[in-house]
Amino acid sequence: MIELARRRMQLPPPPRVLWADLAAPARIGSRVWLELDAGEQWPDVLESVENERVVWSSLWTARPDDRIELLVEPDGGDSALTFVWLAADPLPGHASPFRYRLTVLFAAELRYSYGQ
Repeated sequence: MIELARRRMQLPPPPRVLWADLAAPARIGSRVWLELDAGEQWPDVLESVENERVVWSSLWTARPDDRIELLVEPDGGDSALTFVWLAADPLPGHASPFRYRLTVLFAAELRYSYGQ
């Protein structure tokens, strides 16, 4: 697979909480953070290692073979999250809108769900 994007960020919860939110994103309730845009679909969890790693199926209906690898590490009392966007095929156009969407999803929407 081809790596199309990688970004590391610090998030406030401990790894066990962050991993749980990535392994089962809330669709209802008080901390809904994964809200889909047009052309997106709920990702399936393809692989998971408790408190360390989650691999999602593609978020985008137009790119069904892509994968999003989410790596969780302790970072002091917080967590470090690294997302890696992997694709079987090169992107025919510019990857920036997709990379931006992943950054907003994790660095903004997920972060805001923790009150930051």
